[in-house]
Amino acid sequence: MPRKGHIKKREPQPDVRFNNAAAGRFISALMMGGKRSTAEKIFYGALESAAEKLGVEPFEVFEKAMANVTPNIEVRPRRVGGATYQVPVEVTPERGVQLSIRWIVSYARAKKGMPMSERLMRELMDAYKNEGASIKRRDDTHRMAEANRAFAHYRW
Repeated sequence: MPRKGHIKKREPQPDVRFNNAAAGRFISALMMGGKRSTAEKIFYGALESAAEKLGVEPFEVFEKAMANVTPNIEVRPRRVGGATYQVPVEVTPERGVQLSIRWIVSYARAKKGMPMSERLMRELMDAYKNEGASIKRRDDTHRMAEANRAFAHYRW
């Protein structure tokens, strides 16, 4: 079967309050079972309470948390002559945003014993302050890339 050509990348829908594509993607990642309004309530509620506790604007909390969690470099497996090497590669801005969204949402979900908006607020506040689980994940990713710098010449 012949290939049908390149698939066009769809533009992510911006969110309603901040008109920001990354916030729209975050809400989509947070959403479960197609319940967008519930995901929006959780997201905006978490931002409001985090901003209140930190004494800054809600969108500033989101932007800085995302910027702090976004990795610059990661490792990708590359098979060369029967051996698989972990090759460090630069992270594209789009993938960086996707990874930071995934990490923040997954670590917020992992916390138990409180409502999701509370868990998300805590994770966003930790990320804003450059601490917490998602920041540790970014640091681990960077450390792994640094440790495998010897294989950088296998980059493609």
